[in-house]
Amino acid sequence: MIKPIDQGVAVQEKHAKRVLAGVLVALFTGLLAYKVLRAGHLEQTAVFYVGVPAVIAITVVLAARPRSATGMIMAVLTVALALAGPLLGEGIVCLVFAAPLFYLVGALIGLFVDHVGRRAKGLNALAVPLLLLVAVEGAGEATSLPRLERVSATRAFAGDIERSLASTLPAFRPYESALLRLGFPTPLLATGEGLEPGATREITFSPRRSLGLGAQAEPRAMTLRVKQRAPGRVVFTVVRDTTLARWLELREAEFAWSAGRLTVSLSYRRTFDPSWYFGPLQRYALTQAADYLAITFATPATPPAAPSASSLAAAFATPAAPSATANAVGPHAGGGS
Repeated sequence: MIKPIDQGVAVQEKHAKRVLAGVLVALFTGLLAYKVLRAGHLEQTAVFYVGVPAVIAITVVLAARPRSATGMIMAVLTVALALAGPLLGEGIVCLVFAAPLFYLVGALIGLFVDHVGRRAKGLNALAVPLLLLVAVEGAGEATSLPRLERVSATRAFAGDIERSLASTLPAFRPYESALLRLGFPTPLLATGEGLEPGATREITFSPRRSLGLGAQAEPRAMTLRVKQRAPGRVVFTVVRDTTLARWLELREAEFAWSAGRLTVSLSYRRTFDPSWYFGPLQRYALTQAADYLAITFATPATPPAAPSASSLAAAFATPAAPSATANAVGPHAGGGS
């Protein structure tokens, strides 16, 4: 005859094994969903950023049957995000941006299960279509919201704006924005000069360093060309970008100045969904980047010496933590990533 205490231990052990199995199944299911969506080029849609955490959360609830669905879901999502860097090669900025959305989706599902679903089974049938409705944004043109955006920032200027913009060596400076200091690429070197239409700028940024095991530094740069030139106004168009392209499609940078005020406007196309999350996030980041550019060119400091070949090589070889950035005549925001 099994003693009551032994029965209690056996029940606890069974529950612990079931929870462990449920966690492993949830992580595997999340990885499988990641691979499938990436193969289908849906990794920048709401199907990915809402669907993956939802799949993990629902799998935890069904497979592990935890006493607290919310607590278990939060723990599993934390493990999943921690593993995403070294196993999937994601960068720190991507994880920082994705984490709040993952936790939000997981928390909503967990709270629903803990406080509603277990008492009102019929509501589960209603929750699924609502979740699908949120997750399909961006999966196709029919489910995509307007993507073209434009942000601006204005600063008082002291000095010759035209001369500053035409300079070969802008005085890159540290970022004041807390968001841009999270790990965005840093402009290292700019080549090219002049403001006549067709004049180009090539800006080299700090390399991308993902958290992947054995990942190599990836060079990043942006090429801009003067599109329009008028008194008190110049427009640069982006012709090549390996800096921001992982996070959004930067199209133009406009500089307009008069009466002692410089306004920098950035035009871009949002490429990530859902729009209700990434839209405000990208607008804020690009506004900070525009402000950085306005500061850089409105209050030019003494330009530092151009980085030498050896210093650039060191920047690409040294595994130092990436510093924050927004672009120079073409800023950086996500994440990228």
